[in-house]
Amino acid sequence: MNNHAEIRLSGSGGQGLLLAGVILAEAAIMDDKIAIQTQSYGPEARGGASKAEVIIANDVIDFPKVTSPDLVLALTQVASDKYSKSVNDKGILVIDDEVVLDDKYEYGKIVKVPIINTAVEKVGKSIVANIVAIGVIVELTKLVSRESVEKAVLARVPKGTEDLNKKALAEGYLLAQSVI
Repeated sequence: MNNHAEIRLSGSGGQGLLLAGVILAEAAIMDDKIAIQTQSYGPEARGGASKAEVIIANDVIDFPKVTSPDLVLALTQVASDKYSKSVNDKGILVIDDEVVLDDKYEYGKIVKVPIINTAVEKVGKSIVANIVAIGVIVELTKLVSRESVEKAVLARVPKGTEDLNKKALAEGYLLAQSVI
């Protein structure tokens, strides 16, 4: 994933994955890379399916849509069922530990970690699961620097939640380190 990386973040509406996509793209730009971010979600504002996609590159991005993701994040069973098989053969599938994969799943490397539980139990708020997930992704891929992702997170989160979100990011790094 050095010159060009395609990332698909999926879950349900309200999990903050659209924000996570924006944060990853902004962190890439801070690291002097090129980034494109797109998003879509179901008809329900909260609870419907949502998907954010980010392409990060060191040079020109020829096509602005994710076609063969190098990394797919699935925080819900519905998201996993819909998108997990889209990861390319050398890619990484990051799933919450509550997600169940088909026994015959054979698409890329699987990283199964307790993202939502970590947000609730270790950070104290389920709403920061998206930031925990960003920490996992950054630590696994090194696509953006920790410094830039922290700046991007702090620029986007509500005032007064900075420490909570920094803790969520740190917990995400630790989760990824536990499986590397």
